[in-house]
Order: sequence, then structure tokens, then C-alpha cells
Amino acid sequence: MTLPPPSGAMPPPGCPAHRDYTPLRLYGPEFAADPDTAYEGLRQYGDLAPVEIAPGVSAMLITDYRTALELLQDPATWSHDSRPWQDTIPADSPIRPMLAWRPNVLFADGAAHDRYRSVITDSFRRLESHEVRSLVHHAADTLIRDFGATGRADLISQYARVLPMLLFNRLFGLADADSSRLIDALAGMLEGNTPEEAARGNEAFENYVIDLVTAKKRERGLDLASWFIDHPADLTTEEVVHQIVLTLGAALEPTTNLIGNALARMLSDDRYYTTLTGGALTARDAINEVLWHDPPMSNYGAHWARRDVFFHGTWIRAGQLVLVSYAAANSAVPRDSQAGGTGAGSHLAWSAGPHACPVQNHALLVATTAIERLTAWLSDLELAVPYDRLEWRPGAFHRALATLPARFTPLVPDPSGATPWNTSAPSSSTRPGTTSEPRPTASAAAAPPHS
Repeated sequence: MTLPPPSGAMPPPGCPAHRDYTPLRLYGPEFAADPDTAYEGLRQYGDLAPVEIAPGVSAMLITDYRTALELLQDPATWSHDSRPWQDTIPADSPIRPMLAWRPNVLFADGAAHDRYRSVITDSFRRLESHEVRSLVHHAADTLIRDFGATGRADLISQYARVLPMLLFNRLFGLADADSSRLIDALAGMLEGNTPEEAARGNEAFENYVIDLVTAKKRERGLDLASWFIDHPADLTTEEVVHQIVLTLGAALEPTTNLIGNALARMLSDDRYYTTLTGGALTARDAINEVLWHDPPMSNYGAHWARRDVFFHGTWIRAGQLVLVSYAAANSAVPRDSQAGGTGAGSHLAWSAGPHACPVQNHALLVATTAIERLTAWLSDLELAVPYDRLEWRPGAFHRALATLPARFTPLVPDPSGATPWNTSAPSSSTRPGTTSEPRPTASAAAAPPHS
């Protein structure tokens, strides 16, 4: 990992001195293995530093907490519209799916942003917490049935990655059987080894959503897709498709990372568990620590300057990309200001300002319930490798484990007591997640999931 020499304030646009700034790469395995060292090096430049987020694609990265807040809360200076910028990057760049403009809430400003955001917040508000929790229980039990008798599992590929897909597939109004198509499409988009593979995955993902919207336009249901279509904001079909594409994308990858990173923390720290039924801290504490120190989306918050601006010692050109490092900004806050380090304060993992995550409570509910359900059934769960040998997926934007190998005492289906094999499925005739199901009992797991 090579860092250019520090030099104080960046020179104004057009100055030849710009040639001296060699951006730090954020997309290689070296960065993924040790991002904190990279952030410390980037702070040599002050509050902003030059980075490369993909081959041939550079940006300025904010590493300071107060500077990040200032940008996130200043829509007069900074825009979310990427159209003037996106044509300046390679057409096959792997970061295009994350930053190319679409008619959705993420890339809109002002009244358009407020209109799109109201669709999402109003629709999610119709979901009852107990219904979402029940759906998470059903998804968790479905997955645990697949590996519970083996005594070993990769908690990323077999649990944390698949559970949000099962959940949101159902919340948007499709049956569990349809989730395999969503899983395959997203795997191709997120894990594509070539630009072509990533592009095929992105196309498959969008086609999945188009087919979903087409089906819901024929027959509505008590689901998010139908509520998006019928919302008073009166979205066009194209706008509905892109709100769903964004909502799924923003829900699935970050939720996977939040669950995985929190499980890794819990299983490697005795403050949480000597066994999964003991320990001073809870799943929610682990999630809060992750939101402070390993946020699922570590670098994002894409903004483009509306005009040339001298911002915290750095000249930013009109249309130049500026990203927020939520991870670096959080780590710049003193530990004693982080509510004892357990994250009860104002971390930036949800972003801030007009574009802050609109469904934070739902995300916390899903992640907490998924971890509690898993650790209730598998009360002696432990890492199969030391924490410092875990591998992290390369990528500029996320903090994501590649795998999370774990072992546990195998479960045996027991008709005389509650097990993941005899919990009931949610009813398809009611709202998403409405169901009555048995909880793990003392005979099946040492501690039941929290309600």
C-alpha cells in the first residue's frame, strides 16, 4: 500500500501541482485486509484525500467526522446527480452499477428526492415489526435446516447472505421459490470476476425487478412492490422499477455485512460469549460496535460539487466526485465519545442529512433478529478459524467478509420438541410475515430469541 507524500492544502483546479497527487487504491486485497492503516495514512492530507476506487476512476475521500457531516447536510453545495460525471469514466468500469444515475431517491435532489423518499418511508411504515420478525424467524429456520445437522457452516454464504434475500423476496410479494433467481442475479453482480460477468448480473437483477413489477401491476398484494405502485406519489413504471432496484440493493448487501461482521465480533470476543448463553454484551451491542468500527458500507455517500469550491483546505472542481468514509470518520471520534465504544451515539453508518438511511429501524430489527435466532438454535457456535485469519472481500465501498467458517454441536430433528425442522411457515394469505410459530425451547436451544 503506497501513499503519496502529504502536502497540506490541495492546489486550485488546473494547477500543475495536481500531478503530484497519486491516489491510494481502495479496491485491492491489501486495502481490504487493513483499511484502518490506509485511513491513518490518508489523514496526512487533512480532511480530504485522493483515492482511486476502480482502475481509472479517482475521487476525493472525506476522513473527518465533522467535515463529513458538513457535506452530508449541505445540499446547496453538493449534488447527488451523477450524470455529468458518469460519462467521464470507462464504460465497463465495475463501479458503474453503484454510481451511474438512475431515477431513484439516491441520485435525486430537492423535490424529486423528497417524492421518491416518501414512497419508501410510507411503504415500510406499513410493515408491522412483529410481522418482519416472524419472517426473519422463518427465513432463519429454513437456512438452519440446511446445515444444522452438519455441525459446520459458512455463516456468510449459508446464512448472512441468503437470509436478507429470502426476507426481502417475501416482503416484495414473491414466494420463497422465487428467491433463487434473486440470489443468482445478485451473486453475479456483486461477485463478478470480470466486467462482463458483473454486467450480466446487473442485467439479471434488473430483469428480476421488471418481472416483479409487471406481475404486481396485474395483481396487487399486501407487499412493498404493490405499495410502491399505488403510492400517491404516482411513480411511473420505470420509477417503480428503479426504487425497488435501489431498495433491494441497499438492503441486501449492507444487511449481509452487518449480520456477518457482528457475528464475527461476537464469536471472537469473550465480552459477548464464553458460550452463546453467557457474556455481558448482546447481539445489539455487537451490531452497534460494527456500525461504529466496521460499518457495512465503509465508503460511499457519493456527492458531486455543484461549482468549484474550496472545501476544508482542498479545491474541489465542479462535477468532481467526493465520497464519505463512514469508517474513517467514525474512527476519528474519540472512544470516550462513542458511548463506551458500543455505538449508542451518532455514528455515520446510516449516513446523515437528507439522504440518511430511511429504514434504519427495520435494518436493525432484521439484523438483530437474525443473529438472535441463529445463536438461540446453535448455542455453542464458535469460529472455525482465528479472527485474524478471516478474509475480507476487496472493494472500495463495503466492509464485507468473504467467508465466516463456524462450528457447533449438530442439531438433530426431534419431533418431541421445537427444532428448526418443525417451525411453521408464514401464511401467504396475510400480510408479509404474519404467522404463528413455536420458538426454540430449552431442549432445543439454551436461550430463546428475544421478542
